[in-house]
Amino acid sequence: MNARQIFSPALALPIGILTIILLMVMPIPVILLDLFFVLNIALSVSVLMAAMNAQKPLDFSSFPSVLLFATLLRLALNVASTRIVLMNGHEGEAAAGMVIEAFGAFLIGGNFTVGIFVFLILMIINLMVVTKGAGRVSEVSARFTLDALPGKQMAIDADLAAGLLTADEAKARRREIATEADFYGSMDGASKFVKGDAVAALLILFINIIAGLVLGMTTHGLSIAEAGQHYITLAIGDALVASVPALLLSIAAAVIVTRVSDTRDLTGQIGGQLADPKIWLPVACILFAIGCIPAMPQAIFLPLAAGAFLLWRTLKTRREAVENFVEPVAAPDPSKISIDDVTDQTLVTIQLGYGLIHLTDERHGATLIARLTGLRRQMCQAFGFVIPPFRIEDTFEIDPDGYRITLGGSPIGSGRLKPDSLLAIDTGEVMQAHAVPGEATVDPSFGCPALWIDPGSRDLAVAEGYLVVDPESVIATQLHQLIATRAQDLLGPDQVRDLVDHLRGRHGQLIETITPQPLSLAAVTRVLKALLADGISLRHALPIFSSLSLAAQQTGEHDRLIDIIRADLGAMLLGETCSPDTKLPVITLAAQLEEMVVNGMQDPASGELIIEPDLGRSIGERIAAIVGAREPGSTQPALIVQPRARRALAALLKMRAPGCTVLSITELPPTQPIEVIAVVGGETHEEPAALGHDTEALAA
Repeated sequence: MNARQIFSPALALPIGILTIILLMVMPIPVILLDLFFVLNIALSVSVLMAAMNAQKPLDFSSFPSVLLFATLLRLALNVASTRIVLMNGHEGEAAAGMVIEAFGAFLIGGNFTVGIFVFLILMIINLMVVTKGAGRVSEVSARFTLDALPGKQMAIDADLAAGLLTADEAKARRREIATEADFYGSMDGASKFVKGDAVAALLILFINIIAGLVLGMTTHGLSIAEAGQHYITLAIGDALVASVPALLLSIAAAVIVTRVSDTRDLTGQIGGQLADPKIWLPVACILFAIGCIPAMPQAIFLPLAAGAFLLWRTLKTRREAVENFVEPVAAPDPSKISIDDVTDQTLVTIQLGYGLIHLTDERHGATLIARLTGLRRQMCQAFGFVIPPFRIEDTFEIDPDGYRITLGGSPIGSGRLKPDSLLAIDTGEVMQAHAVPGEATVDPSFGCPALWIDPGSRDLAVAEGYLVVDPESVIATQLHQLIATRAQDLLGPDQVRDLVDHLRGRHGQLIETITPQPLSLAAVTRVLKALLADGISLRHALPIFSSLSLAAQQTGEHDRLIDIIRADLGAMLLGETCSPDTKLPVITLAAQLEEMVVNGMQDPASGELIIEPDLGRSIGERIAAIVGAREPGSTQPALIVQPRARRALAALLKMRAPGCTVLSITELPPTQPIEVIAVVGGETHEEPAALGHDTEALAA
């Protein structure tokens, strides 16, 4: 066994405990007793400093064990010193060592009566004030920490499910809160060590006094005055030697349990919070006012008032200097490339050719930024969540008079502008197409015929029936038309988290039934994106989340969740197209045709229906013709089908007949009046228009 193994740090604690036991049972020389007394004082001071320098209580999580060993060491020294005092006390005040003699002679001047009262006062401070207060704080902290433990663990599980924490980070946080609970529970019990130590010190003092008097008079033939002078002085010195470290450890225990987590130590925390200049001006004024009273000692109050005033001026000047300090901006290093330089976190970007940059200059009356800001606010209200900001940038990749709209980096629309002209759009009400001079073009938003005209021809174009708009409105209108059908692409976990947190403030129990269990944040996001894709706005989020809560108790399958929610929100699906007291125009499929769709091919991976291409084209063209034949401004029709066929037909008609809503029979509200306007696939047999159909007839 080498020297490193013999003097291993792991052996320090067992050796220390063995030493404490030996101090209790074996007599030791006086010089060793003095050495251990000094080491005890040094240990108490080091524990107090460690408690004050900890940034949070868990930084000194070993404090309860340290407190136990320090208390045992002090009690062992009491036993050893009691043995020496009772055996050698008749020899004089130096018989128990220089430390006890110094405390007995210097601190109390050799007057044991004064020493008794000083010791009792220290015991009252330690036992009734510091120890009792620290014990109460430990008890309350332990209770609150244990009560908050389930909530903290659920918060960690929620963050882990949302992807905000990795598995290792979640383990570390669980370990931290478990350690915190154990620490405050241990501190609640450790405070009893300090209280018991104070009581034991008081009892040991009385034992030393009584035993010393008895031994001095019976064994050594001393008078009661001589015995009192020797033994009581030594007993008081011994008690004071033990009470000072005990008081230091009691203060350390109070400091550690009253700490609030901060990035600074206790000195920095207190100093930083008392460095507010508003604190010290009232102090200076009050001290000055008291010092002006004739009976008061002006020589003390007035200088202190001046010092407080000077401190106020210094702190105020320092704070103003910090507030007015402008940190110099370092010149960018051309050789350094950051991730921000090579990535674009913006979802919606409007790219302008260099000939259109002036449309963003608000100083010269350009309104593009204001238009886009207003459009974004309007779309947020329509979608029911806060969409990410739009970004405007210039690029040389497109023509000088061109612009391009991208979503997630992919172009979704583009166009050309004549920045000094107006766009006159023919909406079908133009009386004389050749009466207004201009450059023929096409409206990029809706594909209507249009003209680029001079601003001076605006009144003539309006009189002829054109809709005249400025270039900024062209971009804003096309952006709205492109984004309105892509709301699901703008919704992400961050937006869903904001929506969930907002609802949790008023409907916390509802949210608890949805996330983080049984649905994670990612699953909730996927469901809401699907509802947005189906045209369901999240503006009225409460009924949507109520339906989601009921559906989540039945199944965790995504498609099944959507079907249950849509069936529950049938009135909302029709709310924007048809009022409850208006007959809903309904298109149905003939029984044989619908049976062909339902019993057709299936995707082997997802189990979804696949409509045969020729059959899908035939259905799409027929329904598009029915929708196109309806009068402008009339209620949009709805195709009512079996639940199993809804998803496939909705995907089919999304491109071929976007004006037709596809509903399953379970999604049609029972109280909604309907009017069947066509039966696709049954035209050769009978005239489809029939009034008075109800839901049961459609189901049949």
